Amino acid sequence: MGIPLSPRPARVIDLETMRRRQRARRRLVRLSPEQDGLEMVYRVSEDTETLYGMPLLAWGLQEDGEVVGLVPWMEALTPCRRLDAADHGQFIGYRDPETEELFEQAPEHKVLELEHAAAYFDYEETVEPTLIQQLPETQGTHALCMDESDAPWQLKQVFGWRLYSDGAVEALLADECLIDSTPILPGDSCLYPGHSRHRVVYFFQRQIANRIRREDPATLEALALMVMPDGDGETPLK
Repeated sequence: MGIPLSPRPARVIDLETMRRRQRARRRLVRLSPEQDGLEMVYRVSEDTETLYGMPLLAWGLQEDGEVVGLVPWMEALTPCRRLDAADHGQFIGYRDPETEELFEQAPEHKVLELEHAAAYFDYEETVEPTLIQQLPETQGTHALCMDESDAPWQLKQVFGWRLYSDGAVEALLADECLIDSTPILPGDSCLYPGHSRHRVVYFFQRQIANRIRREDPATLEALALMVMPDGDGETPLK
């Protein structure tokens, strides 16, 4: 007759804690602007045979050590590898338009640059998020800002990007009433982080922003479907 075994206590796995740890490992700790014209390559489900290119705005070093390309996409400055929605875009790789080379990992010179910069600018942990880096906007990115559901959309130019100690990246927008000199540069008092004033901020490349500004019918229709998928009426553009 065998000896009965005492039941082992069940191991409780806190999924939310695991998710927070994973997000923390992907937290951005340093940025570097992309100045050589490298692109993100992606495709959409409607046309799986065609690949599309989008200029990279910057590279980012994550807390886990991975270096990722960054593009203004939908509501955030987004790591390219997180683009995995068939309807909007699926990340394929990076591309050098000059050589037409397609590659999957960040270039070695960017990895070394970011690792050395992060080691040099070794910031202490703080309870409240603090500003650790600012980048100028170099691609003419625009933000479509929305507040209350019945308020007009505001199409605003992005003038820069701020990286905070918690890994958040905010777009810098201008308060037109406070502009006292031009050109507007990061650090000017008229600038503010987009989400500090607006409920929703969508990012667009310059050519799309110009179509919105011209009130191109096809562009506005696509925009309405994107920002109001339930079709709850039209909102005027300010």
